[in-house]
Amino acid sequence: MAAAMETAAAAPTLSRRRSHRRLRPFVLYPATALLAFLFLFPFLWSLFSSFKTPQDMYAYPPVIIPSVWKLDNYSDIFAAAPFATWYKNTLVIVGLATSGTVITATVVAYGFARFEFRFKNFLFMLTLATLMLPSYVSLIPRYILFYQLGMVNTFYPLWLPTWFGGGAFAIFLMRQFLLTLPRELDEAAVIDGASYFRILWEILVPLCKPALATLAILTILANWESFLDPVIFLQSTDQFTIAVGLNYFKAVPDVSGRPTDQLLMAAAMTSVIPPILLFFSFQRYFVQGIVLSGLKE
Repeated sequence: MAAAMETAAAAPTLSRRRSHRRLRPFVLYPATALLAFLFLFPFLWSLFSSFKTPQDMYAYPPVIIPSVWKLDNYSDIFAAAPFATWYKNTLVIVGLATSGTVITATVVAYGFARFEFRFKNFLFMLTLATLMLPSYVSLIPRYILFYQLGMVNTFYPLWLPTWFGGGAFAIFLMRQFLLTLPRELDEAAVIDGASYFRILWEILVPLCKPALATLAILTILANWESFLDPVIFLQSTDQFTIAVGLNYFKAVPDVSGRPTDQLLMAAAMTSVIPPILLFFSFQRYFVQGIVLSGLKE
């Protein structure tokens, strides 16, 4: 009797769960699609605006879909400004900065993860403490330093500091991943006569591909869209990066005196293609590196 009463009492609960399960797709999917559209709308607006004529750009009420698709906007950005040169400058800076960050951060993280030395924990905490300092705090001292070294209006201030440790976050990310690798690998290599640097580059680094890919992607994106440092240290137009060069289309009107916002949108769309391709190409490594880097304290 008691079992029958419990079954009868549980029946409404089961039916409610089943009804909730059936209704879930009709609630979650539209809500997800709506939120996705809201997040994508600025990107879609910029994409459509990159094909607009000046009349459509300043039409009221605003026009979302261009009445006339002006494909020449993408060729006009290369004629109106040295956009190809800015692309090349950005690729050079991003390549040097990413290489410096990945290589030096891996070496420093290897020291924190695998060796015991005096004040190790204090130095690591001091390194992490620098994450709380805004970049603006060191901007003036860095400018004075590079000015005295004669490196203003060169690429050195934008990539040279990355070769001195790579930054606190990069060191933290690589250290956390190295801690997940068993120390038995190091001990076996030491018994075979391998040096510490050989252990790092031939044994540990190949196992760190997810973390290295994650760090490389984050560094590339940060340097690709960096605006403050380039606008401070670069003064010549032919030295600009893409992030600084985009403002050129906002500040300089065309030959008829009208703003060039449609060219700005086309240049912005062109500039986001490499980061998007990079992220989706290495998305698997990126997610894996983020997950595995936090497994062990």
